[in-house]
Amino acid sequence: MAERDYVLGTHDDEIYRLGFQHRVWRPRALDAWTRAKIGDGSKVIDFGAGPGFATMDLAEIVGPTGAVFALERSRRFLDTLEAQARARGMPQVKAHEVDFAIDALPVKDADAAWVRWVLAFLPDPKPALQKLVDALRPGGAIVIHEYIDYKTWRLAPAAPNFERFVDEVVANWRASGGEPDIARSLPAWLTEMGLKLESFKPYVDVVSKDDNVWRWPIGFFDIHIDRLLELDRITPQMAKDMRDEFERVSQQPGTLMVTPLVLEIIARK
Repeated sequence: MAERDYVLGTHDDEIYRLGFQHRVWRPRALDAWTRAKIGDGSKVIDFGAGPGFATMDLAEIVGPTGAVFALERSRRFLDTLEAQARARGMPQVKAHEVDFAIDALPVKDADAAWVRWVLAFLPDPKPALQKLVDALRPGGAIVIHEYIDYKTWRLAPAAPNFERFVDEVVANWRASGGEPDIARSLPAWLTEMGLKLESFKPYVDVVSKDDNVWRWPIGFFDIHIDRLLELDRITPQMAKDMRDEFERVSQQPGTLMVTPLVLEIIARK
């Protein structure tokens, strides 16, 4: 059931998409981890580790004297993650199959925790966040990247069918129990849980088709149209109109894409 619950699945194409996504966002993650003082010997939680792309980077940073606890619900993702750790000789990676809604976290007194695009998909994210906060030691840091305004994802000039697609994604997201703009709630929750908010950074890009970042959200566009068709949220004609319009507009000189607005939060217990 857990595999089917993932919005875009856990198949090979999705693992590739997640890898590309991490490559695009990796410089920002590395910068955030440095500012959160994650370093050699640190004990870090990768909360919602997926196939392990961030896990491997964290494992290199903490080194053999540290530990990265990769917590993930999908067994298929964990198989990929564990294979990467074995191939790269990283015994400091500790993988655990965990359902954040019902399971206790198998780690205590962590120095830091990393969360990217996980809380937005949980039907009840606040108790899961509390579990993560409880797993940190006093003085431990949490680094979060989550959307704060998903509907900034637009094309310029305006493309009505693309905007309809984004609206349908948001509506389906909320209908399935998630909240795409979850970062709006997180500062208040973290403060309520006793953490000190250290820093905030908004991340939004405006890019042309020639920019590598363009491919990051477009991988989601291609896969999610099929998902909306499966759920009968759009018709085959609507899907064709969305794809045709995007193909036409993206070929026009001067077309730009505004990416979904992400908020980075660093807080300390």
